[in-house]
Amino acid sequence: MEHPTIRWRLADDDGGQPTLEPGDGVPGWRELPGVEYLHVQARSIISEVPTASRMPFRYTINPYRGCAHACTYCFARPTHAYLGLDTARDFESRIVVKVNAVERLRAELRAPRWAGETIALGTNTDPYQPAEGRYRLTRGIVGALVEAKNPFSILTKSSMIQRDIDLLAPAAEAGLFRAALSIGTLDEAVARASEPGAASPAARLETLRRLVAAGIPTSVLVAPILPGMSDAPVQLEETVRACIEAGASAITPIVLHLRPGVRELYEPWLAEVRPDLIDRYQRMYQRRSGYAHEHQARISAQVQTLCDDLGLARPATWLRVRRPVAPSPAIAAARWSLEQLALDLTG
Repeated sequence: MEHPTIRWRLADDDGGQPTLEPGDGVPGWRELPGVEYLHVQARSIISEVPTASRMPFRYTINPYRGCAHACTYCFARPTHAYLGLDTARDFESRIVVKVNAVERLRAELRAPRWAGETIALGTNTDPYQPAEGRYRLTRGIVGALVEAKNPFSILTKSSMIQRDIDLLAPAAEAGLFRAALSIGTLDEAVARASEPGAASPAARLETLRRLVAAGIPTSVLVAPILPGMSDAPVQLEETVRACIEAGASAITPIVLHLRPGVRELYEPWLAEVRPDLIDRYQRMYQRRSGYAHEHQARISAQVQTLCDDLGLARPATWLRVRRPVAPSPAIAAARWSLEQLALDLTG
């Protein structure tokens, strides 16, 4: 099998096809015909976010590149072009797997220079995408972080996170972990059209309930909110109410961001499924940055009013947590705000 030239050295394995433990019986796992896995050896696994970045976290881990959730709006699609791969079909069907991720993480956590900063997972592609059912890299990463008592967070739209409750619940109890789920809408038709490979909204709500029942504080990103498709007041109220009733600790709405590289793929899709919205999008997304600032402000105000009316307390300011030398009641009691992930991290 030929492989494209990518910046990582391909692992010396069976040609890039999955060889690790299958995920039969794991929530959210399924075999995907036509998906190719490119095994690579990562030189490092903890990535530092540039200081100038607007991201409210400094360090991330992404064991996979590309994502079979196939979300039309995914902001991470352009990253596949850096690897010499296509940002459309290749992004969904040629998944880069960092097969040495767990080993690299253990080594980097032991390094004297590592200060135990909080690490965010799910900031690029979903760490619980279908490939995780076979490769189990995210579970290995979680295990390593827990062993090192290193605080971390996970953002996902997959029900597969339930598989790791046995590791995540004790970590949350120790003040090391908080979860966030992406639930952009409860409209099944909109969800299926815009994110065909992801878990259904109903499955995500059930996942929220189970995480909360396990004692894991879990926030929700209502994201992305698609103008003209999932931003009607009645839709927002339905989604916010359901998330609060399921136990969400905080809710943050995020309107669709059409950055360069994503717009070129999203607009043809929109023209096919909702041609009546093309003019509205062209007016709304005139800026090259791809942000709909005015609409975001309106939606944020609506959702905050809903949360206030429904009795959801406003979250505390994000606390940057360092690894404690010994268990600390102050850290264990700290509330982790969704502000950590409240940007356009919805891919």
